[in-house]
Amino acid sequence: MIIKEYRILLPLEVEKYQNGQLWSVAEASKQETGGGEGVEILQQETFTSFEVRPGHNLSGIYAHKLYHLKSKMPWIVRKLLPDSAMILDEESWNAYPYCKTILTNPGYMKKDFYIIVETMHVQDDGTSENVLNVSNDILQQREVVVLDIYQDGHLNKKTDIKPDTNPRTFKSIKTGRGPLTVDWSKTTKPVMCCYKLVTAYFRRTGCQGKIENFIHGSYPRLFIKFHRELFCWIDKWYDLTMEDIRKHEKETAENLRKQIKNGKSHGMYADSCFINPLFEEKEYLID
Repeated sequence: MIIKEYRILLPLEVEKYQNGQLWSVAEASKQETGGGEGVEILQQETFTSFEVRPGHNLSGIYAHKLYHLKSKMPWIVRKLLPDSAMILDEESWNAYPYCKTILTNPGYMKKDFYIIVETMHVQDDGTSENVLNVSNDILQQREVVVLDIYQDGHLNKKTDIKPDTNPRTFKSIKTGRGPLTVDWSKTTKPVMCCYKLVTAYFRRTGCQGKIENFIHGSYPRLFIKFHRELFCWIDKWYDLTMEDIRKHEKETAENLRKQIKNGKSHGMYADSCFINPLFEEKEYLID
């Protein structure tokens, strides 16, 4: 088991980020679904629970989904593993600003594989040491990785960096934010941080550590790409109401049902990823 805490810095307000994330997830989902691949929504409903985060009474949206990912897996995975290994099961609990997602593969790996992502969104500069209030044992195991959307070293230079979603050149008309500079998080306000504690577990003799590192190796790219897009789309979602967002989500959910059946496979292919590039972010898509 390998545990890392990713801290993604953004020039946004926490209360606005929720709308931006909901809208951006819907948009990004369109890019990743088609030709039998993508997300299948099985269940979506409100929840109240003391068990999702022990010691906290949470309420929000529970979602259960399947991700059909065969064409998005590395070629070696497609060659060596059966099709059942390419379908991932996701349960998520969105009680913003706290969120939790559990990803498993019951058709093949069963109890030998899971990824747990716990997220807290905070109006700070990423220096809080334990915003999720985890145990001392986890604190000793975790590795902290700070991610800045200005940096592009983790991205695929050919496919991930685009003029319209590059924070180094983008300037918001509605908010005046951007372009970002290398030291933007120290010279710009507002600044917020998405704290994401990711636990990866893959039990296979001889390759457990390698695969768990492989899983974590995909996250910097996935998180930076999504949040660069979220920021650079700010003028499209900044003034929307929650009613507007929910309408957009429902329209997108209907489009996804059509795309997964009839469209062509497209989107971000995982030549260096073991997981769907948007599985954790899609916990917010409302049917």
